[in-house]
Amino acid sequence: MNNKKVGILTIGLCLVLIVASFSGCVTEEEEPEPGEMVLIFGSSGDAKRLDPGDVTDGESIQRMDNIFESLVEYKPSSTEIQPCLATSWDMSEDGLNITFNLRHDVKFHDGTDFNADSVVFSFARQYNSSHPYHDYGEWAYWGYMFSDIDRVEKIDNYTIKIFLERTNAAIMTSLAMFTVCMVSPANAEQWGEDAFKHPSGTGPFKFVEWIKDDHITLEANDDYWRESPKLDKLIFRVIEDPSARLMALQTNEIQGMEYPDPTSFDAIEADSDLQLLTAPGMNVGYLAINCGYGYNDSNENGVRDPDEPWVKTLAYSEPLANKKVRQAINYAIDKNSIVDNLYKGTAVVAKNGMPPFMLGYNDDVEDYSYDPDMARTLLTEAGYPNGFTSTLWVMPVSRPYMFDPPKIGEAIQSYLAAVNITVDIYQIDWATYLEKTEAGEHPMCLLGWTGDNGDPDNFMNVLYAENACSIGTAGNVAFYNNSRVQEVLSAALQTYDTTERANYYEEAQMLLHENASHVYLAHSNQNVVFRSNVKGYVLHPTSRKFFYPVTIE
Repeated sequence: MNNKKVGILTIGLCLVLIVASFSGCVTEEEEPEPGEMVLIFGSSGDAKRLDPGDVTDGESIQRMDNIFESLVEYKPSSTEIQPCLATSWDMSEDGLNITFNLRHDVKFHDGTDFNADSVVFSFARQYNSSHPYHDYGEWAYWGYMFSDIDRVEKIDNYTIKIFLERTNAAIMTSLAMFTVCMVSPANAEQWGEDAFKHPSGTGPFKFVEWIKDDHITLEANDDYWRESPKLDKLIFRVIEDPSARLMALQTNEIQGMEYPDPTSFDAIEADSDLQLLTAPGMNVGYLAINCGYGYNDSNENGVRDPDEPWVKTLAYSEPLANKKVRQAINYAIDKNSIVDNLYKGTAVVAKNGMPPFMLGYNDDVEDYSYDPDMARTLLTEAGYPNGFTSTLWVMPVSRPYMFDPPKIGEAIQSYLAAVNITVDIYQIDWATYLEKTEAGEHPMCLLGWTGDNGDPDNFMNVLYAENACSIGTAGNVAFYNNSRVQEVLSAALQTYDTTERANYYEEAQMLLHENASHVYLAHSNQNVVFRSNVKGYVLHPTSRKFFYPVTIE
């Protein structure tokens, strides 16, 4: 029998999470009113920031996807774009500028109008270093994906034009990403550098409160320009342990959860009160090996300019800077065993840094086999016959591309020990983990990526290009720099010929494989679980979580 009512929540703000109850602590604002439809979603970690232009982590994004909107959006279940805050657009024949016609009668949650000024503000604060709000963010994604945008200009109150420095084959799909969601200028002015704690967008849900490491509460936007949401409140509750999340779901203390333990799938499917939703993931989980050199992006343009020299990262390590050592690490790790025993059949082994179904995937690359003897031989050739000592940073949260990082870290530690590489495991909170890996403070780290727009550029240029080795905002946390890789990735982005693009990406993958900056572990499925009476949730290829169409019967 399906439970029809949301569980009554404990009243009062608590300072300590009571693990035994798994429901955490709540405030009076979370107490459902009679007849209210409230969905509580169990998340594996907390958000880092609530500013769409200044995050790279999925926990922040899943909250903000329900608060903010872009000029265009993805259709459900695909990365095909459709109108959102822009009703139509026109690209020039040379592909260097795009004119957008904006939707009228849309308001931000603070009551101010959405118009051309707010669009220019939302973009310019990220790319214009002299903008009064530029210093309030790092804008890492701008450098990853949007550095080809030269400027955004207002034509009239409801028309804007984006000017590109060069053609960009991925620009329209990229414009549906969270990074370029519209933010309220008035809200930014009110809160200044703390605006990320008080988000104001145009989306279906409005921000109510954020109790750090416990929950974020949103409520329905009754003035939404589309039909009002069916949910009255949407609460993201932090429950780090997957078993605790599942127990809270089974007792109806939460109504949905992410990253279920694959060992619990049989029990979930046998429970008529629960439903398991599964779809292929557009992701990759990897071990990044710090190759030792990054650059300081002094003008914040997302490109390594000639006057920005390569400098050693804080975690520079002589052994890891050696290609043969990195190749040895690849040979030392049994990826098939990790996928079979730790991913529990919910993933496939990865041999390249992007999913196999994407344009330009190079299936001719021959993956590193599990060969400890070859690893030892390469270590000897590199000058380390007795091995060496290093540190592996391990994520403290489950991610779409890596369900159980601590266990995977322990497995890798064991495999490397077998070839005389002694590895200490290091963990730190998620927000700090992201900051420090982007700054190059790790010798090796577990991380991964979920595609944002369905284009191979979103993997290749973000994760493996030398332009993405900027210290402090690095997407390429292996800090592997290769001018030829950058050359072909830039060329791939600037042509609309799909065959030519594919050839460039294939070459880049072969070079990356040879230089072994990463151990590509797996491409995993995405899985979420809901109570059976939760209807309307659609899994998206990007793993973004949109709750606007969801209802509870």
